Parts: sequence; structure tokens; C-alpha cells
Amino acid sequence: MTDHHITLMAAGELRDAVAAHRAGDTAAAIAALMSIDPDSWAAIEHRLATLGGTLAELLPDTH
Repeated sequence: MTDHHITLMAAGELRDAVAAHRAGDTAAAIAALMSIDPDSWAAIEHRLATLGGTLAELLPDTH
């Protein structure tokens, strides 16, 4: 994939995953992440890599 396009739905799911993680709701965070389509997920990973990070590094440790 060269477009690196994140759908609005995927952006919302990522936002929900981060919010759930911050609230300590691991199950909801995982469910939101699993709802992201593969192309959007690849685009998210690409953007994070461009910034020099990963999703795990983005998420604060709330536990």
C-alpha cells in the first residue's frame, strides 16, 4: 500500500482504543483496535514509524 490512508472509522476506533486504555478497560481497547481495517492499520503503523514510535509507546501506562 502506498496511499497510507486512514479511514474516518479507523481514526475513531483508534481514539476509542486510546480512551479505553486510559480508563483501564483493556477489553474495550482491544476490541476497538481489532475493529480497524487492515489498510488503515498499516497506515497508522506507517505514520507512527515516521514519527519514530509505535502504538505501545504512544499509550500511557495506566496500571
